[in-house]
Amino acid sequence: MIYIGADHRGFELKEKIKAWLAEQGYEVEDVGDHVFDPGDDYVDYAIKVAESIEGNGGDSRGILLCGSGHGMDIAANRFPRVRAILAFNDEVTVQGRSDENANILILPANWVTEAEAVERVRLFLETEAGEAPRYARRIQKFEELKIQR
Repeated sequence: MIYIGADHRGFELKEKIKAWLAEQGYEVEDVGDHVFDPGDDYVDYAIKVAESIEGNGGDSRGILLCGSGHGMDIAANRFPRVRAILAFNDEVTVQGRSDENANILILPANWVTEAEAVERVRLFLETEAGEAPRYARRIQKFEELKIQR
């Protein structure tokens, strides 16, 4: 399952990515916003996607879009089992999946074209998590850090 959400600044691009995901055969749940609403808040959609990832036991992935990506990144990474990455280029997208086993992709809608966004989504979904012991050790430290707070 792919959970996707966006505020007003990411709404149009979210709709295009959602259509592309459906064309590729992915199961997608759109957590909102479902209409263009200039007064909505990115935090609400970050929470919905992060809660969906948290409640799914780690088998699902999420995609969040807002203007810069920063707000979504800050909000989503407050959840203990979320590892969200801001996909500002293709290389960092692949690295975030392989090295950090990221489960939420954040796209800065004001700074990517539709083609770039689709390519980063493809990379995020097709890249496997790395198996090196150092990656597992670091992810465990993330988990412990979040639990302490």
